[in-house]
Amino acid sequence: MQHQARKRFGQHFLTDTALVEKMVRAIAPTDDQIVVEIGPGQGALTLPLLDSIQHLQVVELDRDLITELERRISAQRLTIHSADALKFDFAALAKDGKRIRVVGNLPYNISTPLMFHLLHQVDAIEDMHFMLQKEVVERLVAVPGTPDWGRLSVMIQYYCRNDYLFFVPPTAFSPPPKVDSAVVRLTPYRQLPHPADDIEMLRRVVGQAFTQRRKVISNGLKPFLNSAQIAAAGVDPGLRPDSIDLPGFVALANQASALHHITSDTDHAG
Repeated sequence: MQHQARKRFGQHFLTDTALVEKMVRAIAPTDDQIVVEIGPGQGALTLPLLDSIQHLQVVELDRDLITELERRISAQRLTIHSADALKFDFAALAKDGKRIRVVGNLPYNISTPLMFHLLHQVDAIEDMHFMLQKEVVERLVAVPGTPDWGRLSVMIQYYCRNDYLFFVPPTAFSPPPKVDSAVVRLTPYRQLPHPADDIEMLRRVVGQAFTQRRKVISNGLKPFLNSAQIAAAGVDPGLRPDSIDLPGFVALANQASALHHITSDTDHAG
C-alpha cells in the first residue's frame, strides 16, 4: 500500500515486523475481549492483531487509509470508526460488562491530550498498550524527585499502574521520527489507591503546581492554599512540586476542596 505519511496527522508508519510481533505478544489479545486500535495507519499492527483474534475495532481519521483498510480486510473482521480519537466515545464500545482494551502507535502530536481524553473514560477500559515517544513514556513511569515527574505522571498514576515494556528505535518507522520511542502498558486501577475527594480539584491543584514547577509549593499554590494549610495537609510548604508524591498531591487537593466547600457554604449563608 503506497500512502504518503501526513505531517498534520503526525503519521510515522511502523515497519519493523519483529517489534510489531513483540508488541502483539505483550498485548496478548483473545477472542473474548473487545480490542480497539487507535490509528491503524497502514495496518502494521492491525493485521498481526487479526492473526490472534477474529475481530478488531479501529479508530482512524485519514479517509485514504480507511478506504485501503476496507479494501484489504473484510467488515466481518474489522469495524472501522471514522473519527477523531480526541473526540471519540471509547466508553460506548464497552458492552456486556466487558471493558475495552486499547492499543496503538499514537501520533506524537496528540499523545498527551489523547491519554487525558481516555482517562475521562477510564471506567470502561481494561488496559492500554501504546507506542509513544520515549520521553513521554519516561514521564508516565517517573517517580517523585526526578526531572520527568510532572502533571502527566501524577494524573496518569492516579488512575493507572504504568509499566515501561521496551524501547523502539527511529529505524522501526517510515519515515523515521527524530526521536526514540517506547511501548508502555497502562492498567487502570479497579480501586484507586489514593482517591481524591474532588477529582477536578486534584486536576487544578496539580496543573497549578507544575505551571510553576521551580517555585516552592507555598508560592505555586497561593490561589488554593497558604503555607499553614499546606502543612496541615501533611506536606512541607518548602518543597517543589517535583518532590511531592501522588498521596501528597491528593492530600493538598483534599485540603483545598474542604476549604473551598467551607468558603462556598459561608458565602451561601451570607
